[in-house]
Amino acid sequence: MRKPSRIRAIAGMLATIGLVLAAAGPASAGATVAGTTVAGAATAGATVAGTTAAGTTVAGATGATGADSATAEAGFWTIGTTYYVDCSAGNDAAAGTSTGTAWRTLARVNSVVLQPGDAVRLRGGTTCAGTLAPQGSGNAIWPVTLNSYGSGQAHIDGQGATAAIFLHNVQGYALSNLEVSNTGPAPTTGQQRVGVYVLLTDYGTGSYYQLSGLNVHDVNGSDSRYPNPTGGIVFEAGGSTTPTGFDNIRILDNTVTHVDRTGIALVSSWQRRALNPTGPGTMFVPLTRVLICSNTVTNIGGDGILVFNGASPVVQYNVINGFNERSSDYNVGAYPWNSDNAVFQYNDVSHGVSPAMAFDFEGGNSGAVYQYNFSHDNGGGALFSCPSQGTASTGSIFRYNISQNDVGSGGLGVITMPCGDEPNSQIYNNTFYDPTSPNMVLTTGASTFAFTNNIFVGQPSGSVFNDPVSTYSYNVFQNISGATSFGAHATQGTAMFVAPGTATSLNTATGYQLATGSPALATGAVVAGNATTDYFGDPIPVFSPNIGAYQGAAAGS
Repeated sequence: MRKPSRIRAIAGMLATIGLVLAAAGPASAGATVAGTTVAGAATAGATVAGTTAAGTTVAGATGATGADSATAEAGFWTIGTTYYVDCSAGNDAAAGTSTGTAWRTLARVNSVVLQPGDAVRLRGGTTCAGTLAPQGSGNAIWPVTLNSYGSGQAHIDGQGATAAIFLHNVQGYALSNLEVSNTGPAPTTGQQRVGVYVLLTDYGTGSYYQLSGLNVHDVNGSDSRYPNPTGGIVFEAGGSTTPTGFDNIRILDNTVTHVDRTGIALVSSWQRRALNPTGPGTMFVPLTRVLICSNTVTNIGGDGILVFNGASPVVQYNVINGFNERSSDYNVGAYPWNSDNAVFQYNDVSHGVSPAMAFDFEGGNSGAVYQYNFSHDNGGGALFSCPSQGTASTGSIFRYNISQNDVGSGGLGVITMPCGDEPNSQIYNNTFYDPTSPNMVLTTGASTFAFTNNIFVGQPSGSVFNDPVSTYSYNVFQNISGATSFGAHATQGTAMFVAPGTATSLNTATGYQLATGSPALATGAVVAGNATTDYFGDPIPVFSPNIGAYQGAAAGS
């Protein structure tokens, strides 16, 4: 049996190759992600800046520290001019092209129009106050690079500005190994305050943006998701006259903590289409080749990670711990909006403060997939489904996920579906172990999901199950009450896990393997269009699969 960690290592090598290929040209369709084909995905797997695989340097991995301008940076050789900044001992009147002639201020950097292959390196261990807002663009082969030199990370302190790092109407940038914060007076309603803000306004399509190894923290923005997005890392396609979007965004191996309101956000003002007929803008412009991977997102005021207008975006191997900490709205750990074929997988999402849930099938989506995720200790449950605000969604899939100690109370369940229908949508082969949740499934809207091969374990006194509209078959129910019917081929009894409730992370969930004698062993239904592996990397049987997220033999047999 293959563990998720092994999958991650293998997939990481694939990702390395994908990153290099993506720099040279368009993404190849049909990249395979841990046994599941993701149409149009540029890369797959766990990409970690600072590592190499198969002899190829991961883009964004190399941090240059010397004075030679021809130094490998962001996985590419720097061919332009390297500028140095020492905010403690530099001199803006100096040349700025060596460590001995470093500039002193961000304003001096902002006065230069950078060219493809240029680099700006800030001295590690120093703090630069204000906003780094470079001019000029690079490209995927010769990006403009921004990072630190010397020992430690340089700190860019926005001191309450709109952004600490502001990339406006530029493209071809690789940012790495920087500390970023932006704390100011208490914000007014709708006031923008961002750590790293990439904004395109009536620009067309901007291509190639890589953010890796950044430490973004302490951004006290307003409680504004959109418009006027605030948070740690924000990409926004704006304007009203020229259709504008992004291509080739890679947000890899960053730490985002104590920011308001969103940890990582990709938003757009170009949303209007059939699935979102009242959305902003006059047309739909997709965000293509988006990879958000291996980030740690903690203590977030609102949403953890959100993606607007994604075209096959991949969001994976992220740890989101603590969200909706300071917002008055409903918030989600990780979710797409108005996106096509989004894949959210291998994410560990926990400690969302109610009413916050780990995942959400929101409006305007087509073919969204959540798979191989670990949701735990969230106050608003594991899954919310609500195509709202005049939008529609279709073809959503939630499979091979594990929910542990998520809580649904009041008007929320571990699964809550209060809105419109989502045709052709499925929830199958998941394990829900939530023995402290008063509510398991609450459906007050018209969502008609097909629930197949799931295990539901509620509180000993019985968790409420109220879903009169969805279709249920081949599910196991333990400590569930209130249902008039559990559907076809239902089993009511003990699921018989090896050690339930003992998982502490994505890769420590073996307690949800099935013990000998479990009624979930080899009693499930074959699901058309299934994945090829389960949560643990085991192959899915052609016939008589297990019920739940585990497809291996009885543990210990």
